Amino acid sequence: MLYAVSGPTPCISYRRSPNFHQRRLAPTRFRVSSSLPEPNGVKAEYTPWLIVGLGNPGIKYHGTRHNVGFEMIDHISQVEGVQLNTIQSKALIGIGSIGEVPILLAKPQAYMNFSGESVGPLAAYYQVPLRHILLVYDEMNLPNGVLKLQRKAGHGYHNGVKSVIGHLDGCREFPRLCIGIGNPPGSMDMKAYLLQKFSLLEREQVDAALQQGLDAVRNLVLHGFNNSTTRFNLEQKYKYHKV
Repeated sequence: MLYAVSGPTPCISYRRSPNFHQRRLAPTRFRVSSSLPEPNGVKAEYTPWLIVGLGNPGIKYHGTRHNVGFEMIDHISQVEGVQLNTIQSKALIGIGSIGEVPILLAKPQAYMNFSGESVGPLAAYYQVPLRHILLVYDEMNLPNGVLKLQRKAGHGYHNGVKSVIGHLDGCREFPRLCIGIGNPPGSMDMKAYLLQKFSLLEREQVDAALQQGLDAVRNLVLHGFNNSTTRFNLEQKYKYHKV
């Protein structure tokens, strides 16, 4: 069953570069009505989700640990049939739906550390509330291939997340889907580790995680945070633990 989201939809302001002279776009409502009316004959209206994967653009970074956020967006795009074919606010975007709920997929193209330059303007333009901005990114504090879905969190020293928070007026109250990539082995440089491709075993774990992540995203978009979310996080936490 799908649920209509009610309540105010605040317009999010965002910081603009002093060198930004492009004509300002007027905010627009990005909503759709259900194809099937409710029992009272009124069609439900759904608040859209802005789902953003963090990463670096270019073939050089394809398949690296730091780009798993991009991979999640690509996976959602492929399975849900959402074409990423438009550039807006320095991001590659695609508009579609999961079930009856409209979604906007985005892959910022201004490099990881400037991701907020895309997220802030997109959220403001489409009038997406904070609670419907899902940020997907790599997390070294989780084992490789382990996922975690959160209502809100800090930036955890992740520069991409830090940029997004900065361009959402410092607000941290938006959902996250973290994809574990593990910590660098030994004394390996962190930057070198992030820009390294996965081993064969790690690749298998990440590919499995992408499908699990898609299932979690579907549940979140259609039903919000619920008991399934709690169960998902618990299963992910112990997925590599043998009983």
